[in-house]
Amino acid sequence: MVDIPEEQPVEKKKSGLVMTIVPVAIVTVVAAAGGWVLGGMLAPTVNAPKPAVAEKKAEGEKKEGEGLPPISTEENGVAQLEAITTNLAFPADKWVRLEVALLFKDKPDVKIAETIHQDIARYLRTVTLQQIEGPRGFQYLKEDLEERADLLSEGKVEKIMFRTFVIE
Repeated sequence: MVDIPEEQPVEKKKSGLVMTIVPVAIVTVVAAAGGWVLGGMLAPTVNAPKPAVAEKKAEGEKKEGEGLPPISTEENGVAQLEAITTNLAFPADKWVRLEVALLFKDKPDVKIAETIHQDIARYLRTVTLQQIEGPRGFQYLKEDLEERADLLSEGKVEKIMFRTFVIE
């Protein structure tokens, strides 16, 4: 008789996909936990205002000594001017928006501040975009405006401080 060999059970090989997914899942979990811990150590803590404080601020009640003082006060000699929005001489479709504050040597003079405000608006209408482009052009503009303010105020204005300067 012929011996027929018995069929031995064939061991199934583990799938390569399963062997890849398990280590990737483990590394992902470890990385996420490490990121969470590191983020907790580096992120600043934010203290939300208490509801009572938020309600008082919303109502406009402000206690003395709370918050920053306004920049434009007689004590520090600063006068905040209204925003100036005007078009340039060339190209005429470009607009400039400028907010400045004047630093007076003594107490701010409202009349002088208004005169300087109007002079700045007049001057900006004569400036071209090429004249004020880049840091050097901005510096020239600032020097020109400070010189004009010094002449108009007869030396009472010490400095012009730019708050915003936008060209559109």
